[in-house]
Amino acid sequence: QVQLVESGGGLVQPGGSLRLSCAASGLTFSRYAMSWYRQAPGLERERVATITGVSASINYEDSVKGRFTISRDSAKNTVYLQMNSLKPEDTAVYYCNAANSYSRANFWGQGTQVTVSS
Repeated sequence: QVQLVESGGGLVQPGGSLRLSCAASGLTFSRYAMSWYRQAPGLERERVATITGVSASINYEDSVKGRFTISRDSAKNTVYLQMNSLKPEDTAVYYCNAANSYSRANFWGQGTQVTVSS
């Protein structure tokens, strides 16, 4: 059974930092592209950042470029999202996603709340 467990969310002031973690189990981690998505109230879920499996290619949504960093630790089957210079508009539930483009397998975590407010 595949599980993605996020942690690290919370309340932070504008300009602050948080690091989200997503621990994956029940899958071959290297075969999956790992992404972070977010969904703010009343808005559609949007992809924030992706890191592929073998090549570790990375891409970011434009609004987070230069502020967020995605990384993965294959030894721990964990993907991270380091978020710096946080803004109120970054407030959302952040979700971890694992996707395999060959098998079309797609898994989601339960989400972790990030609130940026003074």
